[in-house]
Amino acid sequence: MLHYAVVFLVIALIAAVFGFGGIAAGAVEIAKILFFVFVVLAVVTFIVSLVRKGKG
Repeated sequence: MLHYAVVFLVIALIAAVFGFGGIAAGAVEIAKILFFVFVVLAVVTFIVSLVRKGKG
């Protein structure tokens, strides 16, 4: 998922360089959403792994 966030960020940067405002803004929003979803999933996975280690 982090890979997709980076891909959309690169697309946004390339679109911004060429002056495609709408495309760049859309790609930035998608990249932000994917990044935050990735961060939430990473934190949840980390917490679950800590809980499982504590029970083991």
